[in-house]
Amino acid sequence: MRALRCNAYGPIDTLAVEDIAAPIPAAGQVLVDVHAASVNFPDALMVQGLYQVKPPLPFTPGAELAGVVSAVGEGVRHVKVGDRVVCSTGTGAFAEQAVADAAKVMPLPEGMDYAAGASFTLAYGTALHALQSIGKLQPGETLLVLGAAGGVGIAAIEIAKALGARVIAAASSDAKRALAGRAGADETVDYTQPDWRRAVEGMTDGLGCDVVYDAVGGPYAEPALRASAWRGRYLVVGFAAGEVPRLPLNLALLKERAILGVFWGAAMSREPKQLRADLTQLAGWFQAGMLKPPVTERVGLAQAADAIARLAGRRAMGKIVVLPRD
Repeated sequence: MRALRCNAYGPIDTLAVEDIAAPIPAAGQVLVDVHAASVNFPDALMVQGLYQVKPPLPFTPGAELAGVVSAVGEGVRHVKVGDRVVCSTGTGAFAEQAVADAAKVMPLPEGMDYAAGASFTLAYGTALHALQSIGKLQPGETLLVLGAAGGVGIAAIEIAKALGARVIAAASSDAKRALAGRAGADETVDYTQPDWRRAVEGMTDGLGCDVVYDAVGGPYAEPALRASAWRGRYLVVGFAAGEVPRLPLNLALLKERAILGVFWGAAMSREPKQLRADLTQLAGWFQAGMLKPPVTERVGLAQAADAIARLAGRRAMGKIVVLPRD
């Protein structure tokens, strides 16, 4: 089968499409014919050796997919050959076939195509976990989303609206802010401008935001924390800007703010029942028309490395989906 391979940690452009043997599902695993796999920021970090998880070399990147079950390992009962599914895999998704732990395999929601399914688990699972379980976002509260036009940013906007919150979306261009607005953001702000924090404060009558969803980090983190309210909750989701910020802790003290880490993958490995409950909740919202995975591009395996590089360089919007069988 064909797969995108990482043979050494390093530049993204060294990734290559190769013919390799198809994987065999072990006990508790399923083999899936991959119809779509989405590109996520951890993919870019992982192939460069910069992620907190370093798979043994060589490996196939790709953390989530949608497709059809073609084989099941010993002990697997809740899925069968022929089922249309979405899977969180960690690695292996940018290939014609991939294995996944059965506990991380869910039915493809009714009415969802493979491209949307491949864009669903990680982005929406992360956002729901962050906002509902960690951030305790309440109806009527205000959420500030950094990197609002990315996959996890759009997911955060849609989920916040489903939870009854008001959303201020921060993004770097008119096109990105327009995409965030179409996803449901109530207001937008250009966070490349020097006084963007003051603009956010003006949108909240000087009070600040109740919750900050930060998947960007870098130079945007401190102004975002300063833009949070008394007892605001600042969610550390990721560092797409490439720099892990050093935040002055007096900012937490002055307004009794909480700085909270979000590591969806680790949390769901520890709490598989919660993963299934969250995905069931998300599937219900999708079927009610409240969530619309923002698939903006579809590419083949030959273009997958370029797609990863563009996402790493913050030159992409929404979700890029790889179609390994095209």
